[in-house]
Amino acid sequence: MNAPRRYLVRAADLVNRKGKSVGVRLVKLTGKRAYAIHPKHLVDHPWHDWYLPHLRPGDRVLDVGCGNGAHLVRAARHCRTVVGMDYDPRHLAVGQRMAREVGVVNASLFAQDITAPFPFAAKTFDAILFLDVIEHIHPRVAVLHEIHRVLRDDGRLLVSGPNRDTRWRRTLRDAGLFAYSDPDHKIEYTRGEFIAELRAGGFEVEGGLEPVVHDTPWAGAIDALGGVSLTAYDRLSRWRREAALRRPDDSTGFRARAVKAPR
Repeated sequence: MNAPRRYLVRAADLVNRKGKSVGVRLVKLTGKRAYAIHPKHLVDHPWHDWYLPHLRPGDRVLDVGCGNGAHLVRAARHCRTVVGMDYDPRHLAVGQRMAREVGVVNASLFAQDITAPFPFAAKTFDAILFLDVIEHIHPRVAVLHEIHRVLRDDGRLLVSGPNRDTRWRRTLRDAGLFAYSDPDHKIEYTRGEFIAELRAGGFEVEGGLEPVVHDTPWAGAIDALGGVSLTAYDRLSRWRREAALRRPDDSTGFRARAVKAPR
């Protein structure tokens, strides 16, 4: 890669990495919410809540690494009960506030190191959410085994993880730059690696992997814009989704409905 192109890639990467945190802060500064939260949680995108159609009214659901509780609050409206656990009490406080704001009463959250044994009996849950968490932890297979233990034999694991093999990720590597989409990621996957990781934890993917949104170098700028205008963010996010459906290999990540593998 020649020097001018490398400079442009570095500049785009800088904007991309700063934009997400800027967008989160702007949501609060512009009064869209009283707390900092990503603009994606403030727009109605069916692909963002892709896991909801896989939940049933009688389900007991566990949200592993629930973060700020945005998914947990949505899931609560589609199941019997939902429990969220995360290591960060600050995130949990936001989740509890969100639940109160929308009147959710069938959800609970508690602080827990998700790499430690879960405080639940075997086969407690009908469905487990493990959304954009696996890439942040180690050891991963041990956590999948614990998820396997507390999931009913006919239960569903709804899981997502990042794609390391998009054109933009390859461009970053060619420029000699850090290519993971988040500096906290311990791993990112190819399609085959993601399926293999789930299989190592005792799960099989049903129906194949689903794309998320297009991995563009301007994702950070779009996130920052979302902190100012949700309408503009909505339109650009829909473009990213349509692009990912046309070119799934360039999706930011993978989503899967997985079940326990036959013994």
